[in-house]
Amino acid sequence: MSNDTRAQTNNNQSGSPRRQSRFRVLGLFQEFAHAQASSGIVLLACVIVALVWANSPFGSSYYDLWHLHLAVKFGNVEWLNEAFDRPLEYWINDGLMAIFFFVVGLEIKREVIAGELASPRKAMLPIMAAIGGMVVPAAIFLWFNLGGPGQRGWGIPMATDIAFTLGVMAVLGSRVPTPIKVFLTALAIVDDIGAVLVIAIFYTSEISLTALGIAAVFVVLMIAANRLGVRSTLVYFLLGACGLWPAFIFSGVHPTVAGVIAAFTIPAWRRIDSTEFTNLSRVYIDEFDQASDGGGSVLVNEEQVSLMRSIERTALEAQSPLQRFENTLHPWTVFSIMPLFALANAGVSISADFTSMFEEPLAQGVALGLLVGKPLGIMLFSVIAVRLGLASLPSRVRWAHVLGAGCLAGIGFTMSLFIANLALGGTELLEAAKISILVGSLLAAVLGWLVFQFAPLLSRKRGSE
Repeated sequence: MSNDTRAQTNNNQSGSPRRQSRFRVLGLFQEFAHAQASSGIVLLACVIVALVWANSPFGSSYYDLWHLHLAVKFGNVEWLNEAFDRPLEYWINDGLMAIFFFVVGLEIKREVIAGELASPRKAMLPIMAAIGGMVVPAAIFLWFNLGGPGQRGWGIPMATDIAFTLGVMAVLGSRVPTPIKVFLTALAIVDDIGAVLVIAIFYTSEISLTALGIAAVFVVLMIAANRLGVRSTLVYFLLGACGLWPAFIFSGVHPTVAGVIAAFTIPAWRRIDSTEFTNLSRVYIDEFDQASDGGGSVLVNEEQVSLMRSIERTALEAQSPLQRFENTLHPWTVFSIMPLFALANAGVSISADFTSMFEEPLAQGVALGLLVGKPLGIMLFSVIAVRLGLASLPSRVRWAHVLGAGCLAGIGFTMSLFIANLALGGTELLEAAKISILVGSLLAAVLGWLVFQFAPLLSRKRGSE
């Protein structure tokens, strides 16, 4: 094969830069979706374990474990010792979940800078859909509970659990077009923004202005580090974990909000761009080949080791601290923190007449908010956005797909349980809320699965008319 022919073949295989960029973005999304789908399986396993354990002869040990106190001591400083002497459930829900919300904040920032929310035209459809998917479920809940003892739980059916949702989509396979997966992921990101605002504004206890002032100082320090070009993830970790998060504990605002605020201060810029990275890497690789001393495949010499370290440093400089944080923490979040949260919070005692619980307004509001409110709100607001010319449906996406996505968005689980703990913690209504979340999410998953099963038939029928 001639050089010209070989070059032409390589060009054909590689494609245009725009095509390469599209494939890279699609590949990154598929990797993300696969990880989320896998975590959905782990989450489901933890839910089953929690339910079986809580309803077994050893059920008391389930509750005893999560109420076991763990303390962090600060010498003789009593007010600090009291603040950090908490049950295991607290360290999970208010500590580890702050890391979860930090990753959520990173995802939000990434989507706004370079994702589906970066373009106003592309962002409008998931934004409108998410607003509908929050407003309508909350309205349905309040229809049943306004003025009642469960009124404070109106935020419970607003949430979407993207891990479980993508897990169901993975089972459906090719019946779910990739654009609808991207749409639902972007919708879930906007949904998370709404959930964080709801938590910060409506589920906040008495405010301590002194503690908030201290928190503001650490936020300013993190922003200053960003502006000064500090790229060390350790610096941001120490300022966030040792300063911002403890300040929020004493502020009255839920400490998980600190995770989202911290994420927005993380630098999203790279020290070198893709072209520089490619050129430098090629130079180091060429030098690596030239430095070979014929030692075979067993060992590399010192010069080659030095060049390998240079390639590693170059790779780090080609990634932003935001990407490094997200790549490091995301697996821990979806495979450790969220499953542990599910294990600690999904266990509820189910009595023989638990179906009578759904005669209560709280259970009806939560279950119907997730099962009916989510798809109705998402569908209604999406139609409004398209009809007003604010947005358009992605290619290969039909309204049946949007309806199916709306049904799957009714899988509230993780965020719904989290908000339920904030709204109803310490009351007898919490157990009913948990059961209705599990039932509503399960039925939403089944309904979404059925819609996607018949979506191709509906599309073909509409096309033939």
